Amino acid sequence: MSESVVIPSDRDVRGSLDAPDSDACVVACPPHPQMGGNRNDPRLQAVSDALDCACLRFDYGEWDEGPGELADTRDAYAWARQRYDAVGLFGYSFGGCLAVVAAARESGTGTAPFAVAALAPADRITDDIDAVAAIDDIDCPIAVVYGERDTTVDAAAVAGAVEKRGGTVEVMSADHHFVGQAAKVGNRVGEFFREVRMA
Repeated sequence: MSESVVIPSDRDVRGSLDAPDSDACVVACPPHPQMGGNRNDPRLQAVSDALDCACLRFDYGEWDEGPGELADTRDAYAWARQRYDAVGLFGYSFGGCLAVVAAARESGTGTAPFAVAALAPADRITDDIDAVAAIDDIDCPIAVVYGERDTTVDAAAVAGAVEKRGGTVEVMSADHHFVGQAAKVGNRVGEFFREVRMA
């Protein structure tokens, strides 16, 4: 079951809340909106399907080159925190960078997610939105999954920083798009969130 939601924000942020009857929720950040990224991305849907909790997949507001999209992510996270006992963050590509940076910023305010996972995350969007630099500021378990043939983003740089701080890194035989492997990606990310919640 999925519900349509409007996120309180200065921007037009709307989402789909899957399996809302849960005590936990994972906020899922889509890939680059100027390249067709939205809440219906098959990799986001696969992760939502694999979770044992609610999932808020959302669309960013009007394109803002990164800062507005990061604000959208944090607004969606705040909305979920008001409704669920535990909230995690997940993102793919552009959204992976935003999920990591949002987790770091929320950690800095004492509202860290219970976990954050990034699929093929971009290493940075702007000088101030830098996933590699954010890793050490994250106060929760973190996982990165990326394709060994990814030439679209430098996910390996983010993975290297995660590995250094003792996080979970998995390399798949794939390129940036994980063609035909959405279900496998979903299962791996879903398993990470389940393991953290059970620990």
